[in-house]
Amino acid sequence: MTTVLITGMSGTGKTSTILELQARGFTTADLDSADYSVWADAGTDPDYPDNEVKEGKDWIWDESRVEKLLTADTAELLFVSGCASNMSRFYPYFDYIVLLTAPDHVILDRLASRGSNSYGCTPEEAARVLRLIQTIEPLLRDDADLEIDTGIPGQSTVDVILAYIGVRNF
Repeated sequence: MTTVLITGMSGTGKTSTILELQARGFTTADLDSADYSVWADAGTDPDYPDNEVKEGKDWIWDESRVEKLLTADTAELLFVSGCASNMSRFYPYFDYIVLLTAPDHVILDRLASRGSNSYGCTPEEAARVLRLIQTIEPLLRDDADLEIDTGIPGQSTVDVILAYIGVRNF
């Protein structure tokens, strides 16, 4: 099984990308959803400063559920999306890591206009996202195989990903 992680800060287009992949018939999972993530006590991690999503809590991947998904081998190609402070534990399971980025003003516009996922809509949450772009995004970049700026008009993010991993006839 080939497994692709689509990651990035809030507002970069992870959900839109995974939904487009799903619409095209690919097997997908949103690891930031309640199906694969849980609230946990926010610890002090020097690699992940500012890891409190809400006071004293962090929204992290449920390690047993994520590991079960990534080892199930139920699909030839699996796309997962998400970003969590414990995600590096799963890097060995991914054949490709794709980092989505966007300019700050694009992210702030997207966060302000969110519908189903309200995270980032408050000024405090938006400010946290901007801080994470400065502190966490460089760490994600170091491990990414491919980076896509989703704030620039052009070819579909999904088309770029599929071409990069060598999927034809999409």
